[in-house]
Order: sequence, then structure tokens, then C-alpha cells
Amino acid sequence: MDKSPDAFRTISEVADDLDLPQHVLRFWETRFPQIKPMKRGGGRRYYRPEDVDLLKGIRHLLYDHGYTIKGVQKLLRTNGNKFVSAIASGDLATMEAIMAANADRPAEPKVANPEDDQIVGRPKAKPSGRFFGFGGGAEDDGLEVSLGKSSIAKEDRALLQEALFDLLECKRLLDQVR
Repeated sequence: MDKSPDAFRTISEVADDLDLPQHVLRFWETRFPQIKPMKRGGGRRYYRPEDVDLLKGIRHLLYDHGYTIKGVQKLLRTNGNKFVSAIASGDLATMEAIMAANADRPAEPKVANPEDDQIVGRPKAKPSGRFFGFGGGAEDDGLEVSLGKSSIAKEDRALLQEALFDLLECKRLLDQVR
């Protein structure tokens, strides 16, 4: 018999659902304070539906998009749990609403650390000087693209972000079919 969607899940049920070992979920609890399963006698964990959604979002970012733990932590700090949960479910309306609400907030101060191997909060990728890695360099096609500081117009960024989310959802659906 299947549980209702609102039922609490054990760590083994969540691990099976996410195709992860249980120890990974326990490790993520140490790295992401937002993951707070209810613990009963003997330390047994019970995950609420919102905990499972958050774990799906974290797994999607780490495994499917190549984010680092630091990157996902920053996304959670800046956009919140609902944003990361919406990424896994492909809920564009929620993501756009959260991004619009966060656009009015002042940006957090950036501290440059030369030992960081990537920009925190972005997937691991070597900048190639190309726009999304396709076509020639930015100077070849007249597009102004900067990896460090944003020089793309706000409207264009929104359109690109929407296209990216659409592509991510397509990838997620294709991965499910495989």
C-alpha cells in the first residue's frame, strides 16, 4: 500500500526514492542546516514532504548540474528552500516569483578568495569565452557577455534564465525516461 503524499517518510524510503545511500542523506544534514527531519526515539528519522522536496532539489543541483556543496548552500541562503525545491519539480512560476522578490534585496558582500576553484553558487565549468559554450567568442558574434560581472541587460537575463530552466526541465524529463 502506498503512503499518502502528506505522509512522513523514513530515511530508507527517501534514500530509495532519491536513489542515494542513506549515509549521503545523513551527511547532507551536517552540511545543509535547512534539512531537519523529525527524530523519534532511538534517533530514527522521519522526513516531511517539504524535506523530501528540498532533498530532491539539492540532489538535482549536486548530481545533475554539477554544483558544489558551497554553491548549493549559497543558493539556499540567497533564495531559500522553496526555490531549491522548485528547481527539482520544475515549478518555473515559483522560481520566477522568488527571483523577482530577491532582485530588490541588496546583494551580499563578495569576498574574493584566490584559492576557490570556481565561483560559489555556479556549476563547475571552465569559462570558454563562448556564450553557453556554443558558437564563437563574444567578440565574434557581437554579444557582450561577461562571466565575472553581469553586463547582460536585465530583460535578456530573465529570458535566458527562463530558457535555461526550460532546458533543465527537458533534461530532467529525458533523464527520467532513460
